[in-house]
Amino acid sequence: MNRTAYIISTITCLVIAFSTFNAKAADPYPSYHQRKLSPGGMVYYIDPQKGSDANSGTVYGKPWKTFAPINHLILSAGDRVQVKAGSFYKSLMIIAKANSKKPVIINFEEGRYNIYPDSSYKTTLHISNTNDVPAGPKAIALYIVDSKFVKVRGNNARIVLRGKMIETCINNSNNINIEGLSYDYYRPTVSEMQVTALTEHYADVNVNASSEYSVKDSVLWWEGEGWRHKPDWYWQVFDPKTEYVERLDLKLEKAKYADMGNGVVRVFFDKNPGFKAGLIYQTRDVLRDCAGIFMQYSNNIRLKNIRIYFMHGMGVVSQFCRNIKMDSVIVKPEEGSGRTCAAWADILHFSGCSGMIEVSNSYLSAANDDAINVHGTHLRIIERTAENKIKVRFMHNQTYGFTAFLPGDSIDLVHAETLNTYANNVVVHSERLNDKDILLTLKKAVPKDILANDVVENTTRTPELWVHHTTITRIPTRGILATTRRKILIEHNRFFRVRWTAVLMEDDAESWYESGPVKNALIRNNDFIECGAPAISIHPENKIFNKPVHHNITISNNRFVLNNDDKVLFAKSTSGIIFLGNQIKSSKALDIKGLTEFRDCFNIKLFRNVFLRQ
Repeated sequence: MNRTAYIISTITCLVIAFSTFNAKAADPYPSYHQRKLSPGGMVYYIDPQKGSDANSGTVYGKPWKTFAPINHLILSAGDRVQVKAGSFYKSLMIIAKANSKKPVIINFEEGRYNIYPDSSYKTTLHISNTNDVPAGPKAIALYIVDSKFVKVRGNNARIVLRGKMIETCINNSNNINIEGLSYDYYRPTVSEMQVTALTEHYADVNVNASSEYSVKDSVLWWEGEGWRHKPDWYWQVFDPKTEYVERLDLKLEKAKYADMGNGVVRVFFDKNPGFKAGLIYQTRDVLRDCAGIFMQYSNNIRLKNIRIYFMHGMGVVSQFCRNIKMDSVIVKPEEGSGRTCAAWADILHFSGCSGMIEVSNSYLSAANDDAINVHGTHLRIIERTAENKIKVRFMHNQTYGFTAFLPGDSIDLVHAETLNTYANNVVVHSERLNDKDILLTLKKAVPKDILANDVVENTTRTPELWVHHTTITRIPTRGILATTRRKILIEHNRFFRVRWTAVLMEDDAESWYESGPVKNALIRNNDFIECGAPAISIHPENKIFNKPVHHNITISNNRFVLNNDDKVLFAKSTSGIIFLGNQIKSSKALDIKGLTEFRDCFNIKLFRNVFLRQ
């Protein structure tokens, strides 16, 4: 670099640092138009222990202390942000405009990152299946918004949330890669205790060291960072011997508690509510107020080598995103912690996505709900306001408020009771009337004979799904819930003692309103070990059958080990089922008729399956 270029570069760095430092006092999270454009090719340093926001931040020995200076920049092609471990009281809010050849790199060095919510960036978000507090601002630790071509590298960095937060949010961004990060909570929001002694009128429970609590006036309170609640009806129980986890309704309204010291609590009752010695009991506040990782309106997202020890809320939620790849995502409690829960609800939840969803080489365990859930959303037709206009409504109180339609999207009109399509159309204009109601202007006229509970599905926002080389275990509900009309491929996975059905294909328009029909699914070369009954369920929730809802589902070359006389397959309202080349171990039935059940199904082919007695 010649002298002139060096001087220009130095002045540029000083201008950026000075303007950033002055701006941050007014607003720690400025909008796009309030930020300064980085010249590109810069390296910015952040060290919460040795840095100062009065430093230039562009010299290794003079790092910034907080994320505030970076939050005042629009990062450009070739920029790199070097972050050292420590405690952070503000969010990292990235806006970056780069390209494939010179992406922006956010490099977290190895170590522990305590991130606190009090002064973090907060915003209101409508998150699918997670809308108990729609107006409540949600704190975000790492926020990537209005960005393109960003790579976040973890290098064994461990982000520890010090209160309820969205761990990472990707919003309206393209080509985002997050690799090598791990996530945890200092105080997980699922509390755990193990029954160590049991008598007729009391139980002694050993509370996990991470589950802070207090007892006052014979009442037990679970205590967290920014939250507290009493034990309620919702519990899960984990059996260390069988490794099954299942839901349980413990009646503890009249129970009295005494703190015996050293993490032991005595629970007094007139009648044992369901405790068993040696089992571990998990409990949480059922309020759906957050998500672990949240991604919306974004394209080409890749998560790789991600380790989740615990996440609060509805897991990793992807909403109206296109092309998502999750490779080597490991979700399980930390070894040696004694904890048995890593996810407050679902692990991976996909709503209204499109393109390809790929989950590979992962280990998904220790949840409070499904391991993987892929679905669209049915909205009810409330009114035909004109020949080519209909008003539609989000019906479930957990799922509403987000942009469900864009101009050019195709839709199907569906009878709710049959779940069959009777018309299709294209959206010309979508007008949001309020959080739940949308007025759609359509390309063609709408039929006049709309029934009272008919619904629409956005068929453009439906993904292909490929899940492979992944283990799913310690799940209280379903392993994979796959409800999409595009190609589904589930192969080379291991489902171990999933408490309910391992693979479920549903579709409903009257409960969770999760759409839609399955048209091409292949489940092959998987191990289903002692999962719930049936191991695979094809179960659309239609009330009236006039023609099949699902089509073309092949289940081949899998290995099933069944519990007792459990069935291997249940199906209803489906055409084109092929079940071939599977090996089935059962303690009782040794023929296909005794292990399968079909209702209103057609074109069923069952052949070359092998039956073994356990």
